Amino acid sequence: MREYATQMEAAKKGIITPEMKTVAEKEYMEPEKLRELVAKGVVAIPANVRHTSLSAEGIGSGLRTKINVNLGISGDCKNYDVEMQKVDMAIKFGAEAIMDLSNYGKTNTFRRELVAKSPAMIGTVPMYDAIGYLEKDLLEITAEDFLRVVRAHAEEGVDFMTIHAGINRRAVEAFRRDPRKMNIVSRGGSLLFAWMMMTGNENPFYEHYDEVLDILREYDVTISLGDALRPGCIDDSTDAGQISELIELGALTERAWAKDVQVMVEGPGHMAMNEIAANMQLQKRICHGAPFYVLGPLVTDIAPGYDHITSAIGGAIAAASGADFLCYVTPAEHLRLPDLNDVKEGIIASRIAAHAADIAKGVPHATDRDNAMAEARHKMDWEEMFKVALDPEKARDYFESTPPADRHTCSMCGKMCAVRTTNMILEGKEVKFCSEK
Repeated sequence: MREYATQMEAAKKGIITPEMKTVAEKEYMEPEKLRELVAKGVVAIPANVRHTSLSAEGIGSGLRTKINVNLGISGDCKNYDVEMQKVDMAIKFGAEAIMDLSNYGKTNTFRRELVAKSPAMIGTVPMYDAIGYLEKDLLEITAEDFLRVVRAHAEEGVDFMTIHAGINRRAVEAFRRDPRKMNIVSRGGSLLFAWMMMTGNENPFYEHYDEVLDILREYDVTISLGDALRPGCIDDSTDAGQISELIELGALTERAWAKDVQVMVEGPGHMAMNEIAANMQLQKRICHGAPFYVLGPLVTDIAPGYDHITSAIGGAIAAASGADFLCYVTPAEHLRLPDLNDVKEGIIASRIAAHAADIAKGVPHATDRDNAMAEARHKMDWEEMFKVALDPEKARDYFESTPPADRHTCSMCGKMCAVRTTNMILEGKEVKFCSEK
């Protein structure tokens, strides 16, 4: 029996846990410094006591920006084998987190397999699973039913859960006073809003928040405070509803910390580039420095089919401005459930955004791979370039698709390669093109 219930409780007691040691090594940080950050709540280490295959990761201040991959079945796409292939893809390309957003049928068998095999932390949104798990229509579900689903997910080994506790009556009032173009675009948020409107009751996750926290504390599940009123288009960003809910999330953060439950706070989805940095600073201030988890933000609304790019642009700016955790977006966003290729494209785009932000923030050793790539390019060492690349297979495929006559260059510049020319001159050689044999 361990001496602490959660990572935060251990940190407050001065205990360095095995998970803290793992994270400290990955982050090139002294374990004691990491412990202090966890105790303050500015770093979270989502690690359910039942997730024995986990390779712990830290999310928060001073650490590498982490990425999350969403997957799961829907009523129109029910193939769990394909979803497990997406899991393998996420692990292969280094995603630190995977969220099972399945919203159809009995999802617990898939989730148990996911937890059993995944070294990445696993997240869920219990609200998505409530109707299928309980086999009840929305209006028939009680507050106690919602808590049953939270407990079930905790017992299955989930490391963090998105709980939309901030969309209470006050936040709804602000949302309804200030009309939007897109209204509510959060799936979980819209279901809770509908339940509240149909029953006349307060948000059960807000009204019974202490009971939710007790369940999460028992299994050391991190609460990810969902942003039910996040903007779903550029025109709705930073409005009264979004900010009203953020204020509620700040208060809920402190209540969770008082019970030694670790917290992440979720952030906006669509937002113009000039608003992103201010929003990151606002969240950190209102939510007391808690780790910030953002979807995108998508910086334009007109690129369906390319929203992994609009998201990567916003994500890079957000992470460079203080966000700690990026949720990937695929080319299929707004269009359909992503296939395997979509998942790969989304992961790589998000990894690029996170890495670019880490360079900008001066995260220790963030530029190591970039320096290794520069050295390989300087030496025209293609094998080393492929090895260092985020996607070695794609890099190799592109190179080999139009092979150069001279394997020391690529087919774009050939013998006029700037690196080749400069290397030859610095080596005391004569550069020739027409007469070279």
